[in-house]
Amino acid sequence: MIHFAWLWALAALPLPFLTYWLLPTHNPVEQAALRVPFLDELAEVQQTSATVLKTKSWSLWLAAIAWLLLVIACARPQWLGELIEQAISGRDLMMAVDLSRSMEAQDFMLNKQPVDRLTAIKAIASDFINRRIGDRLGLILFGTQAYLQTPLTFDRKTVQTLLDESAIGLAGDNTAIGDAIGLAVKRLKNQPANSHVLILLTDGANTTGEVSPLKAAELAAANGLKIYTIGIGADEMLVPSLFGSRKVNPSVDLDEKTLIKIAESTGGYYYRAKNTDELNNIYMRLDELEPIEKDKQYFRPRTELYMYPLAFALGLVGFLCGTRVRLS
Repeated sequence: MIHFAWLWALAALPLPFLTYWLLPTHNPVEQAALRVPFLDELAEVQQTSATVLKTKSWSLWLAAIAWLLLVIACARPQWLGELIEQAISGRDLMMAVDLSRSMEAQDFMLNKQPVDRLTAIKAIASDFINRRIGDRLGLILFGTQAYLQTPLTFDRKTVQTLLDESAIGLAGDNTAIGDAIGLAVKRLKNQPANSHVLILLTDGANTTGEVSPLKAAELAAANGLKIYTIGIGADEMLVPSLFGSRKVNPSVDLDEKTLIKIAESTGGYYYRAKNTDELNNIYMRLDELEPIEKDKQYFRPRTELYMYPLAFALGLVGFLCGTRVRLS
């Protein structure tokens, strides 16, 4: 429906009539009678006078319409769309994803095809991100260094897009788990929210960085940041060798003890994802542990329409000015 943001502006509609009524009437100076010796010339004068009167009449009507359109434009007409439901949870949820070189291991299956660990995370995390309606989401990518890829936002599509665009080795080949946690603490500690949550996904151990993971976890606990840690990687996989295939443990470098301590010290939990099904189940459990709020707010989109009556009014004014110049 159409709504006027400044409805009071319509009070200016009778202004030209009030001006005409209140200002003193202009009395033209009486002219001497004009003698016309020929009737034909008298008829031409009368015809010209009638044309001028008609021109003034429709000019006044066009001017009135232009004034009406100008006043309507000043009242800011808007088109109000349908109510859009928005759930606001007051929860800040940050995801920290490991991009170290070890994430290249293809020990996950997706659509019956072997994929690397980062590809599996992207596929499963996209559904989780889409379900987090009402949360502010952020994304940290870490390797040798930790980077804030997406600040906290309600725009889940942007978070998902930037996660999909991430690549192994983008942040370096090593793993700085402590720096990733420290960056999350820095970004969340001054944010007003009912709950601060960090989901940390890694497949290795802390091998670099300025802050140790356990020290960073202490800082997180002191600032009310709950951390859920997820260890990525299968227990065994077949690799080709000179004598056929042999089984190896691709997750031999995964430091589960540290990840467990990080989670427990902040009130979170540690999970192990050995395949895509387990990873998906972990995200489903996170939905249960950090449920989406049911409190809803409503938003009605507005589209400004003032430019249309304004354009028509300016067009009429330009036409009247051109007509007056032509008559003069």
